[in-house]
Amino acid sequence: MSGGRNWRQRQQQTRPPTNLEDLVGYIAKSLVNDPSQVKVRQRNTNSATVIELRVAPEDMGRVIGREGRVANAIRALLRVADRHQQGERQRKHIILEIA
Repeated sequence: MSGGRNWRQRQQQTRPPTNLEDLVGYIAKSLVNDPSQVKVRQRNTNSATVIELRVAPEDMGRVIGREGRVANAIRALLRVADRHQQGERQRKHIILEIA
C-alpha cells in the first residue's frame, strides 16, 4: 500500500502545467528514461508558436512513437490546450519540433 500512497503524494506535489512549454515538458518527462535530459524551448512568431523539444538520443523513439503516433498525440494535446488558453479567434499554428 505504501507505493500507492507515495504516488498520490507525488501527484499532489506536482502542479499542473500552466502553459504549452510546461505541458510538453511534463509529458516528455513522463515518457523518457532520463527526464534530466528533457529541454523545452518556446518561440513565438507572427503566425505560429514553435515548441522545440530536445531529449536524449536513446529516448527519441519513446517521444516519437511507432509511426509518429506519440508525437502526433502530443501535437493534438497542444492544439487543444492552445484553444483553451487563447480562444478560437486568437489561435496560432502550433509547431512541435523534436530533436
